[in-house]
Amino acid sequence: MNPLKTKLPVVYLKPGEMYTAERPTMVSTVLGSCVSVTMFSRHLGVGAICHGFLPKYTNTKHCDSHYMEDFKYVDYSIMQMIEGFDKYGIKRSEIKVKLFGGADALFLHGDQPGIFSVGRQNILTAIQVIKNERLNLIISDTGGMRGRKLIFYTHTGEVFLKRLKQGKYLKKPTLFEES
Repeated sequence: MNPLKTKLPVVYLKPGEMYTAERPTMVSTVLGSCVSVTMFSRHLGVGAICHGFLPKYTNTKHCDSHYMEDFKYVDYSIMQMIEGFDKYGIKRSEIKVKLFGGADALFLHGDQPGIFSVGRQNILTAIQVIKNERLNLIISDTGGMRGRKLIFYTHTGEVFLKRLKQGKYLKKPTLFEES
């Protein structure tokens, strides 16, 4: 399948956003130190993706309503995706999870590449939440020094990935299909 030749609705996911779909949709996003987690239920054909750019939600004054700003946090976004799948009655064992991004593209003061970078913290946070929630992480492509462009098909769970190289894409995308 050529991801660029499709008649599906196309959504561009910006940092700090999450998207869930029951209808076939092509979602694209570009990651540096951010991470995206995709979730897919083959049984209901429901797919979701988030684009988190900070690791942990620290708001102690949690309200019942969801603020768009809260989706910038990796842990919060993943938990909201799980909550959405719970509302559909989808069992955790039926959810196929994929994790992408977390490049060492952005450092905080005193960071060492690959150790405490924002990208590394985002990866570790995502993995911990996935593990704690007993989800099935089937594929991940994380870390490194290069960003990634993703195209996620909400109705199949397929993810096409292109690693960025000096502002250009490598020639051939990698297809991450469900196992």
